[in-house]
Amino acid sequence: MTRIVILASGSGSNAENIIKYFKNSNLISVVQILCNKKDAKVFERAKRLEINSLYFDRAMLNDSDVILNLLKNTADYVILAGFLWKIPSKIIKAFPNKIINIHPALLPKYGGKGMYGMHVHNAVVANKETETGITIHYVNENYDEGAIIFQERFNVLPSDSANDVAEKIHELEYKYFPKVIEEVILGH
Repeated sequence: MTRIVILASGSGSNAENIIKYFKNSNLISVVQILCNKKDAKVFERAKRLEINSLYFDRAMLNDSDVILNLLKNTADYVILAGFLWKIPSKIIKAFPNKIINIHPALLPKYGGKGMYGMHVHNAVVANKETETGITIHYVNENYDEGAIIFQERFNVLPSDSANDVAEKIHELEYKYFPKVIEEVILGH
């Protein structure tokens, strides 16, 4: 059984979607959610879905080996689902090509520090982009610069607001993220 640990920072809708996707799998299992915000809604989702969850702070991630050792003991793959902190190089080295992130734009456009969520969608609309989409990629030492695994795009209509774009992005995330994770893990 391949074990997934999800890192999240917010509501956890993508985390829940991934957990439900693999719930009855004999090959892949979500074993834990780690979150860096004490009051994040992802904890409520984890409890309801009966997935072990744990809060951690920046020091546990960067200054000690607490999270590194926890991941080494529990994870085969690490999935970032709305996780906003940079992953330290010691964790990247411990999980080469086994840390996967999803980004709500077509990288390399609208990537990097501070480009997440509505910041991305507002920029896409403000710049009158004609298309946007999602990028699923491996994580390296730089924000949103790891090798691209998968992209899916859609046309941005002149009438689309940032909220419209966000809704379309979420649909793509829910549709493709679990499937692409499965394909990467199973080597398809």
